[in-house]
Amino acid sequence: MYLGAYHFDGEPGDLLRGYARLMEGRPSDTIDLHVCVVRVGGITVYDACPSRAVFEEFSESAGFRAAVAAAGLPALRVEPVGEVHSALCGQGLGR
Repeated sequence: MYLGAYHFDGEPGDLLRGYARLMEGRPSDTIDLHVCVVRVGGITVYDACPSRAVFEEFSESAGFRAAVAAAGLPALRVEPVGEVHSALCGQGLGR
């Protein structure tokens, strides 16, 4: 599993509304690991793909870029993070 980050800069409230539009209708059974973090000056979405090749193909695809724009999100910065060694989520963490 390969982790990538998508950084969106701007007012977090506006970005979260765009993020919600982007995620509408996306089937949850296609998600291995997906985390949206509010940070100073924007949001960052951490998303896992089966491999780095799949991550690169997805993040560079015209379809993904069009979906981001259609959701009203600004241009994003894509950051390849690395191979996931382990992922833990305790009960009660997250939303």
